[in-house]
This record gives sequence, structure tokens and C-alpha cells, in this order.
Amino acid sequence: MSTKAVTDASFAADVLGADKPVLVDFWADWCGPCKMIGPALEEISDELADKVSIVKMDIMENTQVPGDIGVQSIPLLVLFKDGKPVAQKLGAAPKSQLKAWLEGAL
Repeated sequence: MSTKAVTDASFAADVLGADKPVLVDFWADWCGPCKMIGPALEEISDELADKVSIVKMDIMENTQVPGDIGVQSIPLLVLFKDGKPVAQKLGAAPKSQLKAWLEGAL
């Protein structure tokens, strides 16, 4: 199950109302580190599909949710459980570190 895009309009249903944890990748097309972790997040999404959904939110196309959450730097990964943010990781990292962080937060 690969990552899916969420928008300001779909965030409440796709993330806050999800029946399992959701990792939101706040990113932008011009962000080099964001592009670097993209393939790793796709792989992790497949590997942990039964435990977590991974979604991406383009902060340039969707400004309300990132503003509400207080996104100031990207890439920013925020893990939501039961509609609440429970963990976050700022910046790019190798796949092994991203996966270990996510598994530890789940």
C-alpha cells in the first residue's frame, strides 16, 4: 500500500478519523530532503501497511492544516493516533532510521 496524498479538505477524514495510526509527511516539491525520503516512505508504507497508513501533504497546495499544526520546517513527519499527534520527526534520515523511529512510536 503506497503513500497517498491528503489535502486540507480530506485531512479530518483521512487522518483524524482513521481507524489505525497515520504518519503524515509534510513536504513541498522544491524541498530536496523531502524528495530524498520519498522512496523510503513508499517502501515503509508497504512494509508496515498492516500497522500504519502513510500519507503526504504538500504544504504549498494545502496551507490550513500545516498552519494549524505549526509546521515551520520540512520534511516533518507527524504520527497521529486516535486523531491526536503523538510523535514527530523533523528532517531527512536514512530509511532504516525512519522505520526504526516509526516502529518505536507505534
